[in-house]
Amino acid sequence: MPSCCQLGISERRFFRATVSPILLTVLCLTSTCATNAQESNTKQIPISQSPAPPLTGVASSGNQISLNGRTLPGTWLQRPGKSGQVTTHLSDGVFRQLIGINFLSSSNSAKQPIQWFSSVTTPLVLSTRLLGSYRYLDISNFAQTSGWEIRTNGNTLVIATPKTQVTNIVQSQQLSDASVNPLQQARILVDLDRPTPWQVAQGGAIAKLQTPSSDPDTPTLKPTTPPNREWTITLDGIADPVLIERYTPQPAAAPPALLPNLLKQLLPVAPTQPIPPAPDPLIQKVQVVKNQTIISLSVPFGLSPQVSTVANPNRLIIDIRPDPLEVRDITWAPGLRWRQNYVNLGTERFPVVWLEVDPRKFGLTLKPMWASPNGLAGTAPLIQTAQRYLAVAGINGGYFNRNNKLPLGAIRRDNQWLSGPILNRGAIAWNDSGQFYFGRLTLEETLITANNQRLPILFINSGYVQSGIARYTPAWGATYTPLTDNEIILVVQKDQIAQQLPGGKVGAAAVPIPQDGYLLTLRANAVSAASQLPIGSTVSISSSTTPTDFSRYPHIIGAGPLLVQNRQIVLDAKAEKFSNAFIAEKAIRSGICTTATGTLIITATHNRVGGYGPNLAEHAKLMQQMGCVDALNLDGGSSTSLYLGGQLLDRSPSTAARVHNGIGIFLKPR
Repeated sequence: MPSCCQLGISERRFFRATVSPILLTVLCLTSTCATNAQESNTKQIPISQSPAPPLTGVASSGNQISLNGRTLPGTWLQRPGKSGQVTTHLSDGVFRQLIGINFLSSSNSAKQPIQWFSSVTTPLVLSTRLLGSYRYLDISNFAQTSGWEIRTNGNTLVIATPKTQVTNIVQSQQLSDASVNPLQQARILVDLDRPTPWQVAQGGAIAKLQTPSSDPDTPTLKPTTPPNREWTITLDGIADPVLIERYTPQPAAAPPALLPNLLKQLLPVAPTQPIPPAPDPLIQKVQVVKNQTIISLSVPFGLSPQVSTVANPNRLIIDIRPDPLEVRDITWAPGLRWRQNYVNLGTERFPVVWLEVDPRKFGLTLKPMWASPNGLAGTAPLIQTAQRYLAVAGINGGYFNRNNKLPLGAIRRDNQWLSGPILNRGAIAWNDSGQFYFGRLTLEETLITANNQRLPILFINSGYVQSGIARYTPAWGATYTPLTDNEIILVVQKDQIAQQLPGGKVGAAAVPIPQDGYLLTLRANAVSAASQLPIGSTVSISSSTTPTDFSRYPHIIGAGPLLVQNRQIVLDAKAEKFSNAFIAEKAIRSGICTTATGTLIITATHNRVGGYGPNLAEHAKLMQQMGCVDALNLDGGSSTSLYLGGQLLDRSPSTAARVHNGIGIFLKPR
């Protein structure tokens, strides 16, 4: 089975199944000079995350929401207000995703216009406050006007909304067979007696049951399009029993008994037309569970629901569209802008979600981050990793092996190599002054013995396993377990060979990594080098990067391929050892780039209208068209995740895979 490194994408699970043509996360970074940053070769210590700073001026806070009896994760706080009253503030990700609030474009980071069963032309505007790694919205007046009851219970904010009735569900038209009209649109209207919270979630692919023909000699037509995907719309309200009965699936009829037609066998054979499968009904089921109405939809590939609300009458409008992405341009914080729109490439339209970052703005910094707090092995949802690091925003980073959860590319933070580069692949480097550098990166390490013998070290803390010498530092974790059979492991402490150990079989006994040194693993042909490295001998390491400019930057993330340099497309995936399948694949993509104004952009690009995501050549053109001077392709597919303030902007969290590492954006308090 090929490694993820050879495939070039950590997982392909959602490439062909993902329906929503959701967004593209492109982080555009500035490509200029940097300050010097020398590497310590012999000692690396795992980087720990500092605890969250206390929130000042806050009466109470927590990270759980009880909404009508259901406890869900979500950050909130209450602040002292006028006349002894307290004001209640929800993080905007919770407010948007749990309540169904639509955020409207805004150029003022202190104000957020919203729409929720209300007018778009005269929206309600909520005040915002940045605290820690979240942006909080003052919902006090909104909640009072909506008739909500709010109280606190320790770490939990308890919200009770008025009881709501779902009075009608009407579908304007039935979707036809996707192979006949793949971009046909439909609309569902959900009438309510009052406004109520709602959520939308994307589910898995729906297996299509084949209906056998009554004629056994007529073949069943095989589907020519990807399977439909399940979407669910959940409302805090109870549907009328008539509606539940109307949309309750009928039990499938027993298949007819199929007998061969003997007369047909005696007559000349006439060609029979295959029977196309009947299209699935759009509304699969309506049910009430724990005082919630759940509407389950079967949505064809290339279409997704776009949900909006109106008042008078109170109504949820679910449009099934090939282009559901809503245009948005929100100044989320000073120097941090959330944007989403369609980017055209010829006749193709790609939905892109991106964050624009001004790295020179006071308090905004970037750092690599990875999943495990105890070493480099491990994966986690990006949303979880970002919250652990207290990042305000972030995007998934480089490649990794999804089987053993080990990194497959460069990760460098604060001048320490957490994982070394591989295969001369594209990388981005930066410093804390807002300067960036893009290129194809190679790290050359050499082990030097006391008698000046020089042995190449091919990899540092890498899951990419090849014949030769590899080095594992404390950043890898407390121990190293052999990745190949019959390795020779050298324990180096204080620049001396302290032990020589046989590695044995793959996964055999773990070897502790000394805090004042590192391990050298000799694999395959390199095992013979053990005789040149006797116990007690002194060793040192020389280290340099190609290009040398990379060594001047304290932070590096490697992925690839490199897409754009100096405004020109420089894509050469074969030179970076990516497979032909990866090069040609049309898939969801993550990217990072810098613009001529020094802005950094991180992007997520999802499936084009009516088709799959961009291939690498298209991704390069999209980044160039978005104004990127230098751009790098990051890990993509189900790994693509664009995070901001507790939420994923580009996709449903249920469709996002666990990832190994990412790039975090941090906002230091003034």
